Amino acid sequence: MTILFTPIPTDLARRHQAGGPDANGQTPERAVSDGQGNPCRHCLRMIPAGAGMLILAHRPFPAPQPYAELGPIFLCADPAICTAPERGDALPEMLTSPDYILRGYGADHRIVYGTGAVVPADRLRPEAEARLADSRVAYLHVRSARNTCYQVRIDRG
Repeated sequence: MTILFTPIPTDLARRHQAGGPDANGQTPERAVSDGQGNPCRHCLRMIPAGAGMLILAHRPFPAPQPYAELGPIFLCADPAICTAPERGDALPEMLTSPDYILRGYGADHRIVYGTGAVVPADRLRPEAEARLADSRVAYLHVRSARNTCYQVRIDRG
């Protein structure tokens, strides 16, 4: 099975980079990256030291509902340095932690119970393939194991 790491949509990133409201209806905060621990959810790279970045609330679901978690993410502030990678199965370079929460969601965008676990980063691919082999699972989220922040979506290839 092929898996695809899917960044947040370019149109959404561009809307936020232009000052459009986040999932809380607020203007994204602007800050400067220190180059450490600021993963952009659009280009799937670390935001370079000294580069402008946005901090905003993101809900990676189509609509609010009880399972639609909302939380903080970072984006590059400058669209010129923030291009979405080709969709592919390469582990995004921003995934530098030793482990992550991997969780499956159904077509109804609700958690598929029994699919969530803390997974070592070097096991993300085989663990994702195993979860996506379950027909109840439509897609996966990778989340921070320490702060539960959304990182990236994984889809079937």
